Amino acid sequence: MVAEHQPRTISVEEYFELEKNNPEICYEYIDGYVYMMAGGSFNHDTIKSNIQGILWTLLRGNKCRVYSSDMKTQISEKRYFHPDVTITCDPGDRGTGDLLKSPRVVFEVLSPTTEMIDRTWELQNYLALTTLEEYILIDSKSQKMELYRKEQNKWVYDAFNAEDEVELPTLGIRFPVADVYEDVIFDKEGQM
Repeated sequence: MVAEHQPRTISVEEYFELEKNNPEICYEYIDGYVYMMAGGSFNHDTIKSNIQGILWTLLRGNKCRVYSSDMKTQISEKRYFHPDVTITCDPGDRGTGDLLKSPRVVFEVLSPTTEMIDRTWELQNYLALTTLEEYILIDSKSQKMELYRKEQNKWVYDAFNAEDEVELPTLGIRFPVADVYEDVIFDKEGQM
């Protein structure tokens, strides 16, 4: 008889120690289980870098800060994610720490392997955060962005194409969708 291998759960403290001891690797922590994050494509990284640069420029001198996926974000006491780009305006989310507790805006670049999770399970987790005002999904196969925005304690959906500008009223900023895709090379079928 062959014994089945059951993944071992770890504590939050063990998860923090794992990330501290392996700073070159990001892990997500979900209900005691640790998942190593996969690397992205050239285009995924270009989109992520573009959005981070756009936001950094627009928010420079502002009380809000823009962070990359190097920073982990607390979703709950038992869930910690590494969003592609996060904006926080909480003074407690800066300095020498490595954990964002009050995300205001989260951007996720969709990839074929994560798209379904980003659109369903992670979406539900993010929208349950009391501090989150906007959740943006950035398509990696075409110039399209989708926005979930909290308005009067309800979430509303909007989609934007290459010709559009995205407005984030919670931050008082706007930017062209096309700028997010600068230097992105799509294949002949529109794929990256």
